[in-house]
Amino acid sequence: PYQNPNLSFEERAEDLISRLTLEEKAALMCDQSDAIPRLGIRKFNWWSEALHGYANNDSVTVFPEPIGMAASFNDALIYDIFNAVSDEGRAKYHQHLRRGNENKRFLSLSVWTPNVNIFRDPRWGRGQETYGEDPYLTSRMGIQV
Repeated sequence: PYQNPNLSFEERAEDLISRLTLEEKAALMCDQSDAIPRLGIRKFNWWSEALHGYANNDSVTVFPEPIGMAASFNDALIYDIFNAVSDEGRAKYHQHLRRGNENKRFLSLSVWTPNVNIFRDPRWGRGQETYGEDPYLTSRMGIQV
């Protein structure tokens, strides 16, 4: 049933999960999960980021860090930026696969963006990856992504 496109996603997922062993389920929780050939599950990397574009790749648009984007106070612009980022990311991903490569970090469709943590403590040291200290501004920027 998990391969039947006529069933709902919920039914398919429930069936697939019921077929996994405990060890396989645990292995799939890692950011780099190995293939499970008997179920047709391919190797996958669940971690990538594009906080300011697919900046870890060549020939892509690199945008300002999120703190710089927040300084624009322009949430519609944030939508436009990440619309472009998603297009570039998908193009880079498929180009990479067409060359016979596998999904890998920074070339994945699983992207951890945005970071909507409120920046409160400078000891964290990663404030540039957030939209700043203001909860309202951060919420407006975060929902656009």
